[in-house]
Amino acid sequence: MLVLSRRVDEKIVFPAIGLTVHLLRIKGNVVRIGIDAPPELVVLRQELEKSGVRPQSAATRSGTHEICNRLSKISLGLHLFQKQREAGMLAAADETLARVFSGLEALDRDAVGALVQGGPEKRGDRPARALLVEDDPNERELLAGLLGMNGCDCATAADGIEALDYLASHERPDVVLLDMMMPRCDGPSTLRAIRSQPRLADLKVFCVSGTPPQDLGVATGPGGIDGWYSKPLNPRTLWDAICGSISVSGVKV
Repeated sequence: MLVLSRRVDEKIVFPAIGLTVHLLRIKGNVVRIGIDAPPELVVLRQELEKSGVRPQSAATRSGTHEICNRLSKISLGLHLFQKQREAGMLAAADETLARVFSGLEALDRDAVGALVQGGPEKRGDRPARALLVEDDPNERELLAGLLGMNGCDCATAADGIEALDYLASHERPDVVLLDMMMPRCDGPSTLRAIRSQPRLADLKVFCVSGTPPQDLGVATGPGGIDGWYSKPLNPRTLWDAICGSISVSGVKV
């Protein structure tokens, strides 16, 4: 069972399924919770679920049926939690919230299992090499851990300065996963520094950021970012992109 204490404005991230739970506000016995989920996962309030809202694509229903059912139970649990808080049933509400987070933990764990099912993917004589540049230590270690479980040799850097130092002193990685909003040296500055070096000019650089590219003025394509992956992240989509880029670069996937 996952048991957590969180303050207002803190969040709980389940990276394998791309789902984030935000604790937005506590006022009296009412708790306001926000959920960010990728488009293929439908999260419904209880009243919307009763209205018959469902995923539209048959393929999507087939591929995510079990996940949607499990998220539906989680949604009901959150609804019950809020009602219990409003009624002053604080002990019961805490138990309900613990069950909700336990369900989310199990869903996230199962998604990791599906991601790495069958063991690490082999690619010729060596694993894929990635450099993950992310200032949030928790998010950095979670994503690096997921990539490592999938057979990727993933180095990490906390900002652009550390990333450029790594690139100057280590063998060139297959791909750089670059956050945009970082202290000291942000993503756009790091990208410009990479593209200015002939040795790194064609290095694959994928942006992993919650900020849209149009807000930063960063180009996509030659001389810019090779791919843009928004947070909350879908790890399966990112891993497929890494494998595709490595195959194109000549490393057997």
